[in-house]
Amino acid sequence: MRPAHLIATAGAVIASLSLLSACGKDDASGGKSGAIEVTATDSSCEVGAKSGAAGATTFKVTNKGSQVNELEILAPDGKIVSERENIGPGTGAEITVTLTAGTYKVLCSAGMTGKGPSQTFTVTGKGKAGDPRLDAAVASYRTYVGEQVDDTLAKAKKFAASVSKGDIAGAKAEFAPSRVGWERIEPVAESFGDIDPKVDTREADLKQGDKWTGWHQIEKALWKTKSLKGEGPYADQLVKDLETLKTRVGTASITATSMANGAKELLDEVATGKITGEEDTFSHTDLSDFKANVDGAQKAFELLKPVVQERDAGLASDLTDEFAKVQKLLTKYEKGDGYVSYDTVGKDQRKELSDEVNALAEPLSKLAGVVAK
Repeated sequence: MRPAHLIATAGAVIASLSLLSACGKDDASGGKSGAIEVTATDSSCEVGAKSGAAGATTFKVTNKGSQVNELEILAPDGKIVSERENIGPGTGAEITVTLTAGTYKVLCSAGMTGKGPSQTFTVTGKGKAGDPRLDAAVASYRTYVGEQVDDTLAKAKKFAASVSKGDIAGAKAEFAPSRVGWERIEPVAESFGDIDPKVDTREADLKQGDKWTGWHQIEKALWKTKSLKGEGPYADQLVKDLETLKTRVGTASITATSMANGAKELLDEVATGKITGEEDTFSHTDLSDFKANVDGAQKAFELLKPVVQERDAGLASDLTDEFAKVQKLLTKYEKGDGYVSYDTVGKDQRKELSDEVNALAEPLSKLAGVVAK
């Protein structure tokens, strides 16, 4: 999750996408048919229903506050089932999730801090029988997530070894590759709440009194202070935190709708961090993270595609085309095994990238709703 003050430059894109995702056939009460209304302000979170039936549930949130907000659906064990970030003041968005019986929390977080007022939402019943193709997609995605965690951990160990040895050149070369697996499955990693702040917090995210650890703390040492003195313990801690992720990831709550929502979250990550150059502000390796986010989103879509093709062939076609366009555009910036430094990408080129992300994010926002039919 990203704090509100970092999304200003991408606000127009996010606001427009939020409004698009909130559009739909309205019922008599003014909300999308079947959706549960959520009204968020800077200090409150009002949910239009206290309970619902197991299965697909759509929450439609309207931000009436003055700060950027996010909506989180928290499972009974506290894990994040799904979330929708970057809901600007005066805009709305919706999120469709698949819920089983239990008591959940619907949380609104002004300023996108991960904290805020919440209301309980009780789910009862068993829901309709699942589509075995979606069950297979979830199983395959679990395997993919495990592979990406293994990949990022192995490469982070190499990165950490170089940091501990004081090998600046080696650590610089290993920085971006060590993040690829993480960036591909970040929504799943974020669902645990405590790991993401430890490994992926940026300097601009910090609040007074926060301890800074993770990739970006070392990134600053490599590219700005240009010294690895004292960085060994930070590198070791990064590895330990990723090892914790490896032990936990098998317990992550993954459904077909959370895969679809996660794909949208990954595109939002691109729009609010990579496009603006704020993700890797010292190393300018943003395009590597950009590519990983897109790859992760595309993987989720490809696994869900057989069902989407049957239920909404037009959407399946649009997403296939838009993913191909983004991937083709990224090839313009390839250099060796990686990408050009993002500080060499001009304003017009960044707008071109932003426009392509915008074009992909709009149909991608519809994916969860189709999967949940």
